[in-house]
Amino acid sequence: MRRVDSLRRWLRPLLAALLAAGAVLPARAWNDHALLTWLALQPMVAETAGQPAARAALRERVRAESLEAFVAAEAPRLERLLAEHEAWARANLQAYDARPDDIAFRAGDAAVSGTDALAASAALRQRFLMALRVNPDVPLALVLKLRPGADAGARALLPWNAVSTLPAPEGGALTSPRFAALAADEEVDALEVLATASQEPDHGLDIGLYADSGSAHGKRYGFGEQPFGNPALAYGSQAPVHMGFHHEAGLVFAAAGFLRRTQPEARIALYLALSRHALASGHRYWGWRFAGWALHYAQDLTVPYHASILPGVSTLRMIAINTAALLGWPGPKAAATTLVSNRHAVIESYQQQHLAAAWQQRPSDDALLAALGDTAADTARGAYTLADTRAQVSREAHDAAAALDAQIERSFPARYTADPQVELGTEPDRLDMVAIARAHSVAEQERLVQQLATLMRRLAAHTRAFVRGVLVEPAAGLR
Repeated sequence: MRRVDSLRRWLRPLLAALLAAGAVLPARAWNDHALLTWLALQPMVAETAGQPAARAALRERVRAESLEAFVAAEAPRLERLLAEHEAWARANLQAYDARPDDIAFRAGDAAVSGTDALAASAALRQRFLMALRVNPDVPLALVLKLRPGADAGARALLPWNAVSTLPAPEGGALTSPRFAALAADEEVDALEVLATASQEPDHGLDIGLYADSGSAHGKRYGFGEQPFGNPALAYGSQAPVHMGFHHEAGLVFAAAGFLRRTQPEARIALYLALSRHALASGHRYWGWRFAGWALHYAQDLTVPYHASILPGVSTLRMIAINTAALLGWPGPKAAATTLVSNRHAVIESYQQQHLAAAWQQRPSDDALLAALGDTAADTARGAYTLADTRAQVSREAHDAAAALDAQIERSFPARYTADPQVELGTEPDRLDMVAIARAHSVAEQERLVQQLATLMRRLAAHTRAFVRGVLVEPAAGLR
């Protein structure tokens, strides 16, 4: 016990600083989930044989429906479903924070006196979202996310604050997100709903969930204090919900048991239960929207920086870095924290900018576009199960982290990846990181693209497997 306490004292402060740095940046995962999902699923949509059920499901025209309408229609059944799911989660999910009973969804709890239908609908919506333990203030508009360069056509464009509670991203014209409004009962392809929804958890769904988040709902949700990241930052409380450090050394977990308190698996299981219920009960729009929410967390764990705390640095070196800080030499700790944050920012801005440009220009030889459409490994991959989240998705990302981190350093000027005196923040989003990498070294950029292509190929395979998992054995869930 003394040895473990000593290890916690020496290593925990470094881990906390590193994870706080990773939570500073807005939505730091693959930044355009909607485009990634759409590209990954094009082979399923276009296929003429082999997966007719998936092809038909993704091509299906579904009617847009407000959350209030869905919950009102299904309230008694949702009450049963969520109670059953909570019992399952408590029994089966690792490090699961049980949902307090006082926020369980009950079909009659939102009734209000009088005949104010709008107030009753709003109350029911609020109760449902609180039972899911998400930010109850998220807009959840009926919306489609437009692909880069696409035109909204006859649909109205929505401002950022109509789709998100968070500050608007600071990307350039190439990557700034654009959203088109859907009308209630408007028919739209299921694929478009799924792709748009795979972006939504980055729009504020997971903000303010912890007891120290400063929100009224966070005090009621039962997640306790935020395990890592900075709860004072706009995006800070999102970090533990979108990251999963399942494959660090045992010494790291002994020093920092809080690393186990992450939420992707719980989110996937919950939203897939809702997705299957909605699909089976005829609410096809919400069936695919909930599926997109679930898919987001699986895609997040394909990001090496979401699955590895400090790529390329051994546990013993982490201890040495923190020991130096405790003895009065904070430089190595500060440098490690800054560099991992900067590289994380640089690679995700680069990936988004590269893919947005490639989508609009459609070069026949682009490695990332080719990787997202590569189905060679699909037969062996099968249908997604919840166990894959930890055993395959985050394992692959963790194992790729050190090599990617080293390649990032070689592919960009030192200012962006190797200078601990520079804190980039969101700067890479406003710069042309593709041009910067090309000017630095064409050869190293090509090597970087090949590593990214491997990650994109895996993300696409997992995305297609996820759709198969939604459609196969619907009563079983992804469990």
